[in-house]
This record gives sequence, structure tokens and C-alpha cells, in this order.
Amino acid sequence: MPTSTTSTLRRLPDADFEPKETVLHGHRVAYRSAGSGPAIVLVHGITSTSATWDQVMPYLATRFTVIAPDLLGHGQSAKPRGDYSLGAYASGVRDLMVSLGHERATFVGHSLGGGVVMQLAYQFPERCERLVLVDSGGLGREVNFLLRSATLPLAEVVLPLLASTRLLDAGRAVSRLFGRLGIRPGTDVAELAKGHASLADAEARAAFVHTLRTIVDPGGQRVNASDRLYLAQNIPFMLVWGERDSIIPVEHARTAHQLVPSSRLEVFENAGHFPHVDDPQRFLDVLLDFLDATEPARVDAKAWQAMLKAGG
Repeated sequence: MPTSTTSTLRRLPDADFEPKETVLHGHRVAYRSAGSGPAIVLVHGITSTSATWDQVMPYLATRFTVIAPDLLGHGQSAKPRGDYSLGAYASGVRDLMVSLGHERATFVGHSLGGGVVMQLAYQFPERCERLVLVDSGGLGREVNFLLRSATLPLAEVVLPLLASTRLLDAGRAVSRLFGRLGIRPGTDVAELAKGHASLADAEARAAFVHTLRTIVDPGGQRVNASDRLYLAQNIPFMLVWGERDSIIPVEHARTAHQLVPSSRLEVFENAGHFPHVDDPQRFLDVLLDFLDATEPARVDAKAWQAMLKAGG
């Protein structure tokens, strides 16, 4: 484990991270941004928001321009009827970044956000300086029954009942429900309960189901980027995972690390699906050490072509 660095960093006032808004393609996009220097884009998971990064953003902003969006269908961003595929999300993150004046960035994605930033790095390799996946989706079939069940045909009928005000007011009932589904108690339950509460809103619920069905089916994850990970060999690439993740197993990280020998793997032994929340100090330490130890990638078109031919 790298030496602690956050003790030497200044924390910017939380007010610097008050949500801002812009309009892209006719839709409201909420985001948080502060700091100066090279851009680092933080992308949250499903039913989550940019607030998931609250404990690390103020420190990162002392050295970087931090951009943390609420993805469409989440948080304070619009929840239109539209395209909630990974490709659409990746394009949306790219458009927000460019609209704010940043051509390239380091991308950090958690859970669904991991799938989004992998897709972004694949679609727009010239934009990606580094890639960091945190308990990411899209690296294997296995995923918790909670998410698989939400893709079933009657999900639209059941979810309003599970997200009813009466149940949400009974926090213990929600915790028991998650416990029965094998969700790790503590941070995982607390963070998932926040996301569960957002499903009381009909538009958010529709966006959730639509998003989930593009990446998960009753048998597990539908999207698997493992066959394209060879393209990450020339990009600084790190995987961060909670060993006790009860949503997406840590074996996905270990397999991806083997597929990309140049990658870095950091497993947090006492963390679950949200290592940046369980242990923000260590998360900052490994992320800053990774940033300091690597040079931003610059994708060469001929090298990219050669990799595609070799990997095809």
C-alpha cells in the first residue's frame, strides 16, 4: 500500500462542489466541478449520483479539475424517455467534458460508471489519459440477484411497491430486504438504500429499469468488455475493488488484471461495493499514487489500428 498522501493535501470548501447545471441536446445535466489542473472525471453507479464521491472530491480538486456528473436518469439530471445504453452514457460524459473546455481526462468509473468509462475509452480513445475501474460492471456474467430480479417482466409493477413511502419510512424493512438478498451490511446497505429511495420517483424508476435492461438480464450481466481489454494495454489502467463486494464479485477484477498484465490491481480487504466510501483515505492514496506514477496516454492512430488487427 502506498504511503499516505492526503495528509499533505488541502481540502477545498464543500461549497465549491454545489451542483451546477447545463443543457446538452435539450436535456438538463447536473454536475459538480471544482479545482484546476488536468481533468479527472468521476462517474457514479446505477441509482447513485455524483454525491457518492463527496469524501474524495475536495482533496482531488487541490491538484485536478474534478468533474462529477449526475448521469441522465439519475440525481438532479433530466430523466427523459430515451437511450440509456452504455454508448449513449459515454457520449454524454464526453459531451459534458468537452462543453466544459476539456479535451482529455483521466476517467474513474464505479459500478455502472465503470462500464460507461470503458465504453468511453473504446469509443473515444483519444480522450482517455488513464482508466480507473472501481467495482465495475461489464467484466463478467455474475451480479447480485437484486439487480437480476429487477430486469424481470413484472419489475415495473413490483418496484413502485418496494419504493413506496411506507416501506421507505421503515428503514429496518429495507435493510432486512437487502440482507435477504445477500447484500453486505454497513456501507453497501446504506448506499443502496439511498438509491432505492430514488425509485419512488416514476421517471427515475423508468430510467433505472431501462438502463438495467441494457446491461443485465435475469441470468446476469449481458455486457462483457473482457474481449476488448487488450486495447487497454497502452493506457494506464487500474482496478480498485472491495474484496467483500456482494454486488459484483472481486474475481472479475482479478480476471481483468490477468488479461491486462500492465494493469494495477488494488483490493480493499475490508470494503464492499463502495471502497471509495468504505475507505476514502486509502482510495485517495492509491488513486493519487497511480496518477503520480503514470504518464497520460496519447493514443496513436496507427498503433490503435495495429492492436485492432492483432486482437481481431
